[in-house]
Amino acid sequence: MKPKAIVKIVTDIAMTVLLLLLMSFELIGSTAHEWIGAGMLVLFILHHILNRSWSKRLFTGKYTSFRILQTASAALVLVTMLGLMISAVLISRDVFAFLHVGGGRSFGRTLHMLSAYWGFVFLSLHLGIHWNVIMSMAGRLFKKSSQPRRIILRIAGAAIAGYGVYAFISRGIPGYLFLRTQFVFFDFEEPLLLFFLDYMAAMGLFVWAGHYLAKLMRRPRKKTSILS
Repeated sequence: MKPKAIVKIVTDIAMTVLLLLLMSFELIGSTAHEWIGAGMLVLFILHHILNRSWSKRLFTGKYTSFRILQTASAALVLVTMLGLMISAVLISRDVFAFLHVGGGRSFGRTLHMLSAYWGFVFLSLHLGIHWNVIMSMAGRLFKKSSQPRRIILRIAGAAIAGYGVYAFISRGIPGYLFLRTQFVFFDFEEPLLLFFLDYMAAMGLFVWAGHYLAKLMRRPRKKTSILS
């Protein structure tokens, strides 16, 4: 595997880990949350630098259903990241405190919560849309393809997605996405591991959905002929 490909994989894994850490917010402390968020921003910029060839081709070539899906997911992730950047500056008490931004904290909190939870959904979907690339890279570790291994992975993916539906609802994420709840609730007596497992399952739900949506979009359409 080429060094650039390895860096891409490591960057994407690191972004996934940091995303999960960021969702725990109060459980890890606001200062740690801000610095992890700054690290996420650096990795996001690095991710785009490593994939700049894709950006250069943005306005060239034919747009298939899959390419439209891929581009739309990338655009939505970018929008949420911009929202996080702007809101982070408005509400920061540590990392961006030196900017001395006055006012806008109430708006900043609302924007930050919306951007964080929609970003969680869109980043997970984006990961799922590109899951084939990740699996093909991982498949190079094995000398031969295995039908039983594929079946086990599909069953495991469906099981994670199924539990992810429960975790998504029980953690109140729909309320955060649509501002039915203005403040995020954290149970400080809950083991941090259980929190991460639930959010990993919720992420798995959208990765699974993104993966199968991408498969559907890649499926060639049957040509139909019209007889006159």
